[in-house]
Amino acid sequence: MNVAAPRPISLFDMKAQQALIRADIDARIAAILDHGRFIQGPEVDELEATLATWSGAAYCVGVSSGTDALQIAMMAEKIGPGDAVFLPAFTYTATAEVPLVLGATPVFVDVEPGSYNIDIADLKRRIALVEAEGKLKPRAIVAVDLYGRPADWPAILEICKEKGMFALDDAAQAFGGELNGKKLGCWGDATALSFYPTKTLGCYGDGGAILTNDPERADLYRSLRTHGEGKTRYEVQRTGMNGRLDSIQAAILISKMSLFDQEMKDRARVAAAYEAGLKDVVKTPGVQAGAVSAWGLYTITLPDTQTRTAVQEALKADGIPSAIYYPKPLHHQPAYAAAHASALGQVPPLPVAEKLCEQVLSLPMHPYLDQGQIERVIAAVKAGLKG
Repeated sequence: MNVAAPRPISLFDMKAQQALIRADIDARIAAILDHGRFIQGPEVDELEATLATWSGAAYCVGVSSGTDALQIAMMAEKIGPGDAVFLPAFTYTATAEVPLVLGATPVFVDVEPGSYNIDIADLKRRIALVEAEGKLKPRAIVAVDLYGRPADWPAILEICKEKGMFALDDAAQAFGGELNGKKLGCWGDATALSFYPTKTLGCYGDGGAILTNDPERADLYRSLRTHGEGKTRYEVQRTGMNGRLDSIQAAILISKMSLFDQEMKDRARVAAAYEAGLKDVVKTPGVQAGAVSAWGLYTITLPDTQTRTAVQEALKADGIPSAIYYPKPLHHQPAYAAAHASALGQVPPLPVAEKLCEQVLSLPMHPYLDQGQIERVIAAVKAGLKG
């Protein structure tokens, strides 16, 4: 008797999702081929309205990537030379890349070991150090909702209000999350979204959006994404960029939104099953009171690099993928080392960010994992821990 092979496990499974909506995607793409408005077509308007309504934000501006969402939001604030932008040292490179591109200085802040998000006490300390140094003006805080878990937005907004700083939410991994009954997208002065294919809401290429409740900012974002144009195409009011969203990517995202609410429930189901199976053997990702994680990634924390390697090898032996987000803190990256050293006269250490890079491991996380697959992942992690 032949025994069926176990279903393959993917780190992110876009094929299972596509099978549910392929006919709708094909129809939407066919409509675009017919009308011929391939960039900023009616699908972009529809997507913007859909995302604004879903998130509760007043305005949504579709752009070409999550990185461009960050850049356009900072350009609108005229952030540049002489400005300090505070951001976590433990996150993806785009968060730090944008301030440097604009001539500003990223100031790296340590993160909390439990939440992986920006440490409020360390943030306050570094703002005070920049103020005392007097070389840079504190202008913005970019808080990342890492792995889908909301940052401490009430505390961040209190600091921004006190210091007159811009609050930018990098929710690239966290669309679908919420805090205190309010969805991410309504907390910061602006929220940057990424629609990279592996995100909680992902297209089939690059794409992004900016959410805001400020009509003037929304108008600026629309202008900046299209070369700084004014009321007509060839009226250039300011220096902008080519940051427009393709109609095909917008159409794909509209189709995916039909599944989004159920996918959020299924991500939570997977996370709960991992929690039940792993909480007694590894440090699992918690969620603070009043928060809903989007579970963009499910990341465990292991004691050290050696243990992490053993767990990864056990997972690999069973055909289970895993990933390290992130193996090096931003202040150790060659591209940012000089800026980090120059930001403060005496740079305080960032021990938590450095330690997490040796400990974190992300397991398969997507809405289409079944219980048998989840149990295989749990068993492989336990096998790796036993050595």
